[in-house]
Amino acid sequence: MVKELIIGDVLQELAGTRRILEKLPQEHMTWKPHSKSMSLGGLATHLVNLLSWQSAILLYSEFDLATVAYRREALESPDAILQEFDLKAREIEELITASNVEMLGAEWTLRNGEQIIRRQTRAAALRTIGLNHMVHHRAQLGVYLRLLDVPVPGLYGPSADELELANGEV
Repeated sequence: MVKELIIGDVLQELAGTRRILEKLPQEHMTWKPHSKSMSLGGLATHLVNLLSWQSAILLYSEFDLATVAYRREALESPDAILQEFDLKAREIEELITASNVEMLGAEWTLRNGEQIIRRQTRAAALRTIGLNHMVHHRAQLGVYLRLLDVPVPGLYGPSADELELANGEV
């Protein structure tokens, strides 16, 4: 039962993330809402990168930030983002499907060199560091799209844009 709940959460959040990535406008990939913000393409690329974190949670007993490049160059096109997202999402689906309760209950560590940042079960890490982190940045992406006047898809029910369309209020 626990594994089925985790799989359901993962698949739902991956599907919602893909829906919002499908809305990326090529002409605004370098746009930023503020000088301290990531670009639209940079934020979307970060969402794709978070899938690697989810895979690492399922594959390894720890993740060391000291061994990972801090920033990756933004992918340049919505197509490239969706292609990489789909590849990594399939990997996560396979890994989570092949997992078992013992593996999901095993301890997982996030560290930065010798500094331990967090220790928790893999299932908890997948929820907090994997899914919640992804949902947080997906919400940011939704704000970016709203500011660019790009219709935002509904993720847990219809969005205001979808309701307008349904009511003929375009």
